[in-house]
Amino acid sequence: MRLKGMMSAAIGAVSILVLSQGAQAVNGAGASFPAPCYQKWMAEYAKLKKEKINYQSVGSGAGIAQIRAKTVNFGASDEPLKADVLDKDGMIQFPMLMGGIVPIVNIPGVKPGQMKLTSDVLADIFLGKIKSWSDARIAAVNEGLALPDEEITVVHRADGSGTTWNFTNYLSKISKDWEAGPGCGKTVAWPTGLGGAQNAGVAQLVKKTKFSIGYVESAYAFENNLSYTQLQNAAGKFVQPNTKSFQAAAANADWKNAPGLYMVLTNQPGDESWPIMAATYILIYKNQPNAEDAKKMLAFFDWAYSNGGPIAEKLKYVPMPENVANMVREIWKNSVK
Repeated sequence: MRLKGMMSAAIGAVSILVLSQGAQAVNGAGASFPAPCYQKWMAEYAKLKKEKINYQSVGSGAGIAQIRAKTVNFGASDEPLKADVLDKDGMIQFPMLMGGIVPIVNIPGVKPGQMKLTSDVLADIFLGKIKSWSDARIAAVNEGLALPDEEITVVHRADGSGTTWNFTNYLSKISKDWEAGPGCGKTVAWPTGLGGAQNAGVAQLVKKTKFSIGYVESAYAFENNLSYTQLQNAAGKFVQPNTKSFQAAAANADWKNAPGLYMVLTNQPGDESWPIMAATYILIYKNQPNAEDAKKMLAFFDWAYSNGGPIAEKLKYVPMPENVANMVREIWKNSVK
């Protein structure tokens, strides 16, 4: 049974899809990158619509594995899948949010946004080539900032992660040594450092480890009151991780010409662009085993596109533009059955 007519009604009036609180919940799992926003959306949706949507923040790799195993209704990943892979799996993907990945540091006396890092210095820290916070290359762009003569502890993801995929995609673009070495992937052979599970684990490990540096989706930095760094972007400008710089980078995305809506937003041009941006995706099957579950699931995503923007912006994410949401709605109508 195709969902064309059914989804047209759902998109026009989500409220008619309210079922009893005792109905079976829709379940999803995957990326920790968007989890703070998804959880807020789901809590608000449950209050307004009396519908339960569950989401497990287990990392992009596990999310892809679970949707392929058909143990969840939807998977979530920050690493987009290529169109041919989606076709082989019988799935579609669509972006729900965009957000920034930020370096976070625990250096006593260094306030949020105070430290500057160039792209090559960031890469060499994670390569283990720059070992001390007093290194001359760090000091060169941080005149007047008291830098301790202490060893740098690198913190990275221990699990298969879309945040890692986007972070290492950026490092591969700006560092030939990184590209030729660890490269880009959900998991890589880290040259140095400690591993933490999911964005939350990295944030907590940096928080408790003095003189450390890690990388997380921006909401985890702000929610945990962690010090974050400025970064030098493709235009050579130092920018702060904030709504303005995230939106500047996101504005370059050309979704119309993206097969399978595959989009990578790292190292975007523009004086104000934050250099490590990512879109985060939902993965679902074209052939849905349960029409009612599919209807409930897509009704939630439709509500999030239409009503979730203020929540996303408060958490420093960038909502998907209305024209992209409408593109996705057309894909639902034409592809999901």
